[in-house]
Amino acid sequence: MADLSFRDAVAADIPIVLALSDAGAVGGLSPDPSTYSDPRYLAAFAAIADSPHHRLIAAEHLGEVIGTLQLSFIPGLPRFGMMRGVIENVHIRSDLRGSGFGSQMLVWAIQQCRDAGCGVAQLTSNKQRHDAHRFYSKLGFEQSHEGFKLWL
Repeated sequence: MADLSFRDAVAADIPIVLALSDAGAVGGLSPDPSTYSDPRYLAAFAAIADSPHHRLIAAEHLGEVIGTLQLSFIPGLPRFGMMRGVIENVHIRSDLRGSGFGSQMLVWAIQQCRDAGCGVAQLTSNKQRHDAHRFYSKLGFEQSHEGFKLWL
């Protein structure tokens, strides 16, 4: 299997990042490519790109974006000011799941967290994504906390 290359996403990647994210969504969300040019996406992209604490990543294979994830680095006071790396919105093209590319993506993301001085890398996954939970467990992630969300 060929290696992936990783880069910070650019604005032109917004449609493929959204398509990958939508394709991996659960809970009644359905992809609607007609919304991908909504200016709110560009504003959100700019907020990520302009922050030194956030990165939106495009994973490429043979010059094509096949995966995406977002990294956020959060400083905190607990554990003597330990930095936390948050890995979110992890998605790989559905026809490439099980190919090893997802593992490459996560190993790379974990190393980015280490390089940023993080003492922990954490992520959340929808409770319905049992295959994803097995995948994360194989990479060493532990289901140590219960997550909560309040949609506003």
